[in-house]
Amino acid sequence: MPAPNLSLATILVGLLNQTALAETSVERGEYLVTIMGCTDCHTPGHFLGQPDINRFLGGSDVGFEIPGLGTFVGPNLTPDPTGLGAWTVEEIATALRTGLRPDGSQLAPAMPWMNYAALTDQDATAIAAFLKTLPPVSHAVAGPFGPDEASGGFVMKVVAP
Repeated sequence: MPAPNLSLATILVGLLNQTALAETSVERGEYLVTIMGCTDCHTPGHFLGQPDINRFLGGSDVGFEIPGLGTFVGPNLTPDPTGLGAWTVEEIATALRTGLRPDGSQLAPAMPWMNYAALTDQDATAIAAFLKTLPPVSHAVAGPFGPDEASGGFVMKVVAP
């Protein structure tokens, strides 16, 4: 039996449906940031039950104390100079997957980059592209603090089971 002829209209409808379902890299990045829970550690007020949406991903106000290592506060992820403003999309994507900052230093131990190491190049780049579109929030996060230093703020202590 011969294959049916597809009309031009059928082909166009198929292409339009594919286009409608396609998402941009920034949209993909926003989706990933949402499901990965980035706001938990990087949006002020989140751990206190009142996330400040006006400072979305603008850096936490709560520290994580890891015994023997110190206290770490989720940094500002917005494109402000107090956040990721000087980082390129490539540097952000690399840090997500390797745990290394552009200067070669390690991200805070609380950052689960080991889980994100499996991100595809496209997904890591999409996250970085989305972060670059955020409204800049001027918020220089304090720390990190050494094991014997007081952070002066609210701290959640991480304890072994």
